[in-house]
Amino acid sequence: MTPRVFLLLAALLSHQSFDITSMLLGLRHRIPQLEEEVSVLEREDDGDLYGAVSLAVIQNDLEELLGLVNRLNSTTLGQLQRNTDTAKQLQAQWEEMRQLEKGFDTMQVVKRQDANSRLRRDLEQCRNGHHPTEPPPPTQHGTCPQGQLSKVTGPRVFTAGEYPGSYAYGAWGRDPAPAPGRESWYWMVILTTSNVYAHYVRRYSSLSSLIVGLSVPGNTIIHPSNPTTNTIQGPNAVLHGEALYYNCYNRDAVCRLNLTTKAVVAAPLPKGAGFNSKFNFCHLEACYPYTDLDLATDESGVWVVYTTAQDFGNLVLSEVLPGPEPALGRTWRTSAHKRAVTNTFVACGVLYATRFVDRQTEEIFYAFDTATGRERYDVAVSFKKVSPNIQSLNYSPVDQMLYVYSDSNMVSYNVEFGQHSSGANPYD
Repeated sequence: MTPRVFLLLAALLSHQSFDITSMLLGLRHRIPQLEEEVSVLEREDDGDLYGAVSLAVIQNDLEELLGLVNRLNSTTLGQLQRNTDTAKQLQAQWEEMRQLEKGFDTMQVVKRQDANSRLRRDLEQCRNGHHPTEPPPPTQHGTCPQGQLSKVTGPRVFTAGEYPGSYAYGAWGRDPAPAPGRESWYWMVILTTSNVYAHYVRRYSSLSSLIVGLSVPGNTIIHPSNPTTNTIQGPNAVLHGEALYYNCYNRDAVCRLNLTTKAVVAAPLPKGAGFNSKFNFCHLEACYPYTDLDLATDESGVWVVYTTAQDFGNLVLSEVLPGPEPALGRTWRTSAHKRAVTNTFVACGVLYATRFVDRQTEEIFYAFDTATGRERYDVAVSFKKVSPNIQSLNYSPVDQMLYVYSDSNMVSYNVEFGQHSSGANPYD
């Protein structure tokens, strides 16, 4: 019997007992009154009207008492029957509880026996020195012939460049698909207005030219005004195939600037995509403003990382398809929340995300393999920073390096790839 049923029965029995007690008290009070009325009639009967009236009153009282007695008998009999039924129900509930207890005890015994059997089997296997499950064969990881990203070393290059300490936000790197004769060129975008906006890309013919600040051929200007339509918003820009890809000013779109013709075309993002500093990269201490879009390059081309309201702020990765006008191609959705990430990059079709560990250390903690759709949060590849903040981060398949813009400094790191140490798929 459940506690609730027991309480209801107890309340019902208590109420019935109260009714019986009330009727007994009523009889106890009325019977002496009736005896007194009969005595008075016997003493003062005048054989006339007074005696007749007194007798009628006594008869009414007697009928009332008889009715009360009948109610008492009926209630008592009903209560006895209900008590009998309740006792039967309690007995049935008791038997059911005993059966359940027996079943539970039996189940526990069976569980213990199964656990003991497994332990004996495992112990026997350990004693015999073999295991029934063969190790899985080596698995191809994504589309990267080198394997998984396993280590980041450096920095290899660390320079303040042409404008030391002047512009905290920017990006730099190399073109993975350069025009002939420009294989050694480098590029740089610095946000010259409010640490948010830029209107040109600056190129250098070599790494040494970038370090000493000798820009040849100089700037490719999008528009004389900054900011305005089609200029750059946010630090996450990349160069690919003699074209600069970036977040268009005040638009939820990817702009592509042709460095030869200086024409700008745009690929709109899906409805609900964040822009204008709605879904930034963040860490516990701060967010990086206007980092809603992160452009990336790898061996296959250009990618864009963003999020939408429909994706609840989780990272979304889309291909940026080439053509007369760029367009978004295949798209993958992840479970990694964008505001828990400080930056992203793509290498060999795998999306990687970083997080702020402390002022000296950044960690690549997350990976999403577009070839399998699997993700993992245990990448655990750390690297040392030259400054607390990283405003942009991109992978270059030309030299397998990470190009970092960190608090006005341009830094690069070597990326090492290799198979997982166990030989198994790290995404399993």
